[in-house]
Amino acid sequence: MREVATRAGVSVATVSYVVNGRDGLVGAETRERVLAAVRELGYVPSSSARGLRTQRTERVCLVVGSIGVPTYDEMARELHTAADRTGYGVIVLVADSAARAAHAHALLRRGIADGALIWAERFLPALDLDSLVRSRLAMTVIDNSVVPKGFDVVRTPERQACGEALDHMITSGRRRLAFVGHRTGREPDGEAHERYVAYLDALARHGLARDEALIVAGADDRVAGYRAVEALLRLPEPPDAVFATSDRAAISAMWAIRDSGRSVPGDVAVVGVGNLPEGRVVKPALSTAGQPHLDYSGVVRLLFDRLTADHPPAERELVLPWSFIRRESA
Repeated sequence: MREVATRAGVSVATVSYVVNGRDGLVGAETRERVLAAVRELGYVPSSSARGLRTQRTERVCLVVGSIGVPTYDEMARELHTAADRTGYGVIVLVADSAARAAHAHALLRRGIADGALIWAERFLPALDLDSLVRSRLAMTVIDNSVVPKGFDVVRTPERQACGEALDHMITSGRRRLAFVGHRTGREPDGEAHERYVAYLDALARHGLARDEALIVAGADDRVAGYRAVEALLRLPEPPDAVFATSDRAAISAMWAIRDSGRSVPGDVAVVGVGNLPEGRVVKPALSTAGQPHLDYSGVVRLLFDRLTADHPPAERELVLPWSFIRRESA
């Protein structure tokens, strides 16, 4: 700034007024002289120095449980749109292990961002939300069990919608329901994922025995989903229905069924989770459990409302409705 001031023949304070948007205090000719010096010298204000003065980073952080998940991608787009409107930047941290979640927690505690939208699923406990609240981080957390305390919470009541999907397949005459889950649906701490609980509850509700051979991993990506269902179809008693805990895996399941010479839903019914747009255009169209319309604008609004408030608002809860969306695959 001193170099710019010398080049333009003005004070450092005048340069500060111009580069920080307070140029109403500066004449038009002086302003242009400062800007010309800025361009000639390639000057860029230091965000670190600005942060020391304002105690703000003008960044928000998206913390997610993995990469390449379409719902996370949609959330990131919505967050970027809101950040663009308010002059914020967006950074992403992936908490796909306890170690990475702990590292994300450390970075947030150090003030890497002013606010965070957290969708960390399995490794949420490692983020130690209480200590993040004490650090005055504005937060919105997507989780069905965490209690809001100094932050806002978004609920996704997926168990009921998944149960309706499973009930539909069973009442349609399916008796060997395969479960294709994320790491078989079981959490590292022994607590079962809601989608896995919905599967077990549906079997019990209809008097069907659990067959461990039908419970496999494969929902994390398309290739894993295809291989998992390919192996299921080679069983002496293959499934007549597949419940995949992601739409990506469900679509791969349909490909594997087709490639085995079977038909969907004639031989094997298929249901996914997530209601991705591509589920509507595959043939047959994919039945799924999820939000009828993917819209995370309300989630992002919670974060920016809290971030920009003069005083922290009371904790809020937002419920994103889920339902069973019946199409042609089941």
